[in-house]
Amino acid sequence: MKKIELEELQETAVKVREHVIKMTADGGCFIGASLSCVELMVYGYARVIRRDRVDLHRDYLFLSKGHDVPALYGTFVEMGLLAPERLGNHLSTADSIYWHPNRNIPGVEFHSGSLGHLPGVAAGVALDCKLRGGDNRVVVITGDGELNEGSVWETVLVANAYGLDNLTIVVDRNQFQANIRTEDLIPLEPLEDKFTAFGCNVQRIDGHDFAALEQAFTCVADGGKVNVIIADTVRGKGLPSIEARADRWFCSFTAAEVGQLLQELHGNLKATIQSETQVVR
Repeated sequence: MKKIELEELQETAVKVREHVIKMTADGGCFIGASLSCVELMVYGYARVIRRDRVDLHRDYLFLSKGHDVPALYGTFVEMGLLAPERLGNHLSTADSIYWHPNRNIPGVEFHSGSLGHLPGVAAGVALDCKLRGGDNRVVVITGDGELNEGSVWETVLVANAYGLDNLTIVVDRNQFQANIRTEDLIPLEPLEDKFTAFGCNVQRIDGHDFAALEQAFTCVADGGKVNVIIADTVRGKGLPSIEARADRWFCSFTAAEVGQLLQELHGNLKATIQSETQVVR
């Protein structure tokens, strides 16, 4: 399998964001959180999960925050795992692509939707891999609001008791859950200290920076501790008009509005590139 270079991942992330935006048309999707985790999904499938491995030797990536399925399926399209025309079925019960991750879609490891479940599933898979002596990688992406579920912390305790250092929990820390800021509902900070107190090897990075993701996964330790990567992200990343807005959780847009958002995405990208070029000079 050809290794995708970091520079190429930037282009892939833009294409995935295009897919997410288009999936808001005439019915809608959870656009805010889907846009915040695009880099996490793209990097995970392009650089962490070794897709040329099969059967007992393969790696696993679980999307626990299942409402971010537009980012997952958009990534699948760009990785050649899903036919692009199927994205148009995301509001149709006639296709398994409907609403949340479904195991009828090749590449989906487990159904998700109810939050707090898949860290436990991932830990079970990681334990099985350990017992078989495999070097499988097991990654689970959670939301930050999802950390209010006690099952997440129970999983971390059990996983560390069994030394599951083959398990990496990636937290999409976009500061929101549903239509409220996490710190205004049930404060999570200091999040690093909490995971450390539960026995984890913890790193905190910019979740939109592929170089930072590369460094973090390079530093994943095998010292008998669960690895946690807290990825600081922005809800609605790429669209300044909806970024970090509590009311832009689930959105349904008209075709005309989708067109405007796509123009905004590319206009913002162009402005960012120009700004970075000026800094280099």
